[in-house]
Amino acid sequence: MELTSKHAGIDLERAGLERRSGPLGYLSRRSAYDWVFLALILGTDGYVLHRFGAAMGYWVQLIFLGATTALLLLGWGWSALKNLAIAVGVLSLLGISQYYGPGGAPVLARGEQEFLLKFFLSSQTAILWMALLFFLSTASYWVGMFTGRVAAADGTPLRDAGGWQSNFAQYFGSRLAWVGVTMALTGTMMRWFESYLVGPDVGHIPLSNLYEVFVLFSWLTTTLYLYMEHKYRTRSMGAFAMLVVSAAVGFLLWYSLVQGAYEIQPLVPALQSWWMKLHVPANFVGYGCFAISAMIGFAYLVKLNGNETSWWKLTPLWLLGFVMFFEPLVFRQGGISEYWGVFAGISALAVAGILFGRRRIAERLPSLEVMDDVMYKSIAIGFTFFTIATILGALWAAQAWGGYWSWDPKETWALIVWLNYAAWLHMRLMKGLRGQFAAWWSLTGLLVTTFAFLGVNMFLSGLHSYGKL
Repeated sequence: MELTSKHAGIDLERAGLERRSGPLGYLSRRSAYDWVFLALILGTDGYVLHRFGAAMGYWVQLIFLGATTALLLLGWGWSALKNLAIAVGVLSLLGISQYYGPGGAPVLARGEQEFLLKFFLSSQTAILWMALLFFLSTASYWVGMFTGRVAAADGTPLRDAGGWQSNFAQYFGSRLAWVGVTMALTGTMMRWFESYLVGPDVGHIPLSNLYEVFVLFSWLTTTLYLYMEHKYRTRSMGAFAMLVVSAAVGFLLWYSLVQGAYEIQPLVPALQSWWMKLHVPANFVGYGCFAISAMIGFAYLVKLNGNETSWWKLTPLWLLGFVMFFEPLVFRQGGISEYWGVFAGISALAVAGILFGRRRIAERLPSLEVMDDVMYKSIAIGFTFFTIATILGALWAAQAWGGYWSWDPKETWALIVWLNYAAWLHMRLMKGLRGQFAAWWSLTGLLVTTFAFLGVNMFLSGLHSYGKL
């Protein structure tokens, strides 16, 4: 008893020392790589402000410094982001250098002439690489669902030396996802640079139309999922999380290649504001988190019904199949084209595979408790950012249109999305919402969010109609 008290006193003393150390303790835990990353951030900040500060404006400078500070803190907390930021920076600078010809001035036409630009680093090419890598990542995650051992003899999940619940196919899928995010961000940075080559008055951050925000949604959702993967040390959820990314990429390919939406266009007057740099990213952190929570909710229902033999009880799986078949009819007005026919066929095969292999899939998913926690944290993060985005949108509206709220269709549906997830969190925190009902609600929330994101642009007109199909 006395020994125990002594040890308890030592632990309390150590805890007190850690608390008193404050920022010094945090800084003392930084590695040499962290300090190198800090030096790179500071060097970038100094160069950008020296070179472009006069043209940026006070608020844009603050946004830029806030973004790099956030990147620094996130990178210090998660090393993978440091690697990502450095890789994107190197590839972007390499791509930009290829646009400079013998005359010393950048020329947009070199994008079709220089080998690296034409096949790897121009914005459109890099984004196409992103699409391919995300498709391959999704396929690899699903291969991992049906390969390798599941558990030890006592039934505990198998984990590798690093404590990860995964196999080689899932590991490979995760690496492909990281490379896809790298190419997506490189393509985004190149598109930003290319917009200024089109014309100084055309240049803008690529967040202004459906094509650009679908790219944003794809890499941002993937990165958010990869963080959850890292936090819970399991890659088996990737098969479901990457499905929604692949669906977004499928839409992006149709929208860009068939509709020609990849062309860089000038900003409409209402979007020529620094508010866009805050409002749109915050919104899409919310959308990405809501999409992840829905897909993990679907995975939860698959695991819960893995041994179910009554087909009529497999409603969630049938619901997903219906939505995936119905999507081509909604997103292609005037009939189903050949492209959407192929998309529907692939969707049918995917749903059939999930239905047929639900028992084996359920064995490879993490525990119900883990997936329930992922759903909750995804919605909590998404709700926070979506709330911030809504407030920022109201401030922007007051500046652009003279009023904070006008019941525009986009605003109305944003409020519906906000109320939906506010109610979900309220039921979770106040009533202990868990399990099947929470998963169903999370999955249904994706339909509401998708309509707010896409349906409003397609079927309703208003002040926010910047992305007509």
